[in-house]
Amino acid sequence: MKTNPTRYSSAVGEIWVMATFKVKYCHKIFDIRAIRELVDALFTEACDFYNITCRKRAFDSDHAHMILDMGLYSKIELAKKMRGYVARKLFELMPWLKNDKWDGGYFWDSGLWNPAYDIRSINDMDFYNRYLDKQKYSGTGQRVLTAY
Repeated sequence: MKTNPTRYSSAVGEIWVMATFKVKYCHKIFDIRAIRELVDALFTEACDFYNITCRKRAFDSDHAHMILDMGLYSKIELAKKMRGYVARKLFELMPWLKNDKWDGGYFWDSGLWNPAYDIRSINDMDFYNRYLDKQKYSGTGQRVLTAY
């Protein structure tokens, strides 16, 4: 039994989910270290701003995974808040990403994220922790063999 559960205004408990957000057009922007590190920092800011607990985050070339406590948000609200915050700030800080492809951009006339996303309940936290550790860019500092 948990001795100190998370408390919200009218509810007590936790709902841990695995969220996966894919970059539009499968652009491999997270292979660019500066972008990956900035997006990582922006996800942290978004969590702080919306009071969302993030247990772990990892990236592959074109998508981000994270383990989040949903709190009182629905899946739709959670995705909108996290993706919207990150995309808005990223394009403010790196406006060249919106240039057309001939000028080195990736997302001309478009947004950052693919409209589809995956947010699923976690029933085995160890499994998802290991899964995030195996991503190309994980918080463990380890990289998978295919990254070399």
